[in-house]
Amino acid sequence: MKLSSLKQGRDGRLVIVSRDLTRATDAFFIVPTLQQALDDWEKVEPRLRDLAEQLEHGSVPSFRFHEHDCASPLPRSYQWADGSAYVNHVELVRKARGAQMPESFWADPLMYQGGSDSFLGPRDPIPALDEAHGIDFEAEIAVITGDVPMGATREDAARAIRLVVLVNDVSLRNLIPAELAKGFGFFQSKPSSTLSPVAVTPDELGEAWDGGRLHLPLLSTLNEKPFGKPNAGVDMTFDFPTLIAHAARTRPLGAGTIIGSGTVSNKDEGGGPGRPISEGGLGYSCLAEQRTVETILHGEPQTSFMRIGDIVRIEMKDGAGHSIFGAIEQEVVPYSQEG
Repeated sequence: MKLSSLKQGRDGRLVIVSRDLTRATDAFFIVPTLQQALDDWEKVEPRLRDLAEQLEHGSVPSFRFHEHDCASPLPRSYQWADGSAYVNHVELVRKARGAQMPESFWADPLMYQGGSDSFLGPRDPIPALDEAHGIDFEAEIAVITGDVPMGATREDAARAIRLVVLVNDVSLRNLIPAELAKGFGFFQSKPSSTLSPVAVTPDELGEAWDGGRLHLPLLSTLNEKPFGKPNAGVDMTFDFPTLIAHAARTRPLGAGTIIGSGTVSNKDEGGGPGRPISEGGLGYSCLAEQRTVETILHGEPQTSFMRIGDIVRIEMKDGAGHSIFGAIEQEVVPYSQEG
């Protein structure tokens, strides 16, 4: 089942989307928003699935689905917690600045609590106050949960996964060092993130979903040039049930919590840092990682962060080449209070 929120009010209008992403039908007579569906999932999920089947068979009224009309599936969420499941990414970034990585990073997930009150729509621009902030994209996978009790086991956490989405976790890299130096974490360096046009139930992913990891390439382009295609199921040190259980160790998680994987990152075939696609590698899921590899190899970064007018696209396709979640496609534009 594929769900989307069309732009309407603060929380969007819930629609069911066809598997090929061409058609949609309103779900408002069952439940008006995705958050309300998650709040009462056991009751409404069978009815939503029935509607999805009717859409596939053409037995309910439908309309053309346009990704440009979408808000993020959850335009605002009670909680957005982003992990760093691909420890290869963390190790590279620390190596570039000459910092050793503690052994505990391989056993205990990193996680921060991000802003969840204003997710951007998947085709909304990225508003920039200043290019000097070091604007970067981060291509990630995330899951949306139902209610998770405090102290949940990994098995409890796995059963709580309701939906899977893609994420562009926008970062302002040049603001990060000063914030982390204060010892209190990210805030100004993490503006609004973006979710894919469509959220899908895990069963839609078939064999690519193993219950905790999504084994498909995550595709990124920058200004229409291939930038990254790492496999999201490879080099993922902590799977999603582990991340969810980590987040719920000392607090319950409310329905609609979004748990991110962190930047998807693969090692090179020889075990070293990844290579750009132009050099036969899998590329990267953020500019910071490419700059890190350049620093390791050449002593300094050679690639700039995003500038006004740059366009990033993030997408995932199935084995037949069909888009699963729709595409996040965003242009960096000057911020304007008038919108």
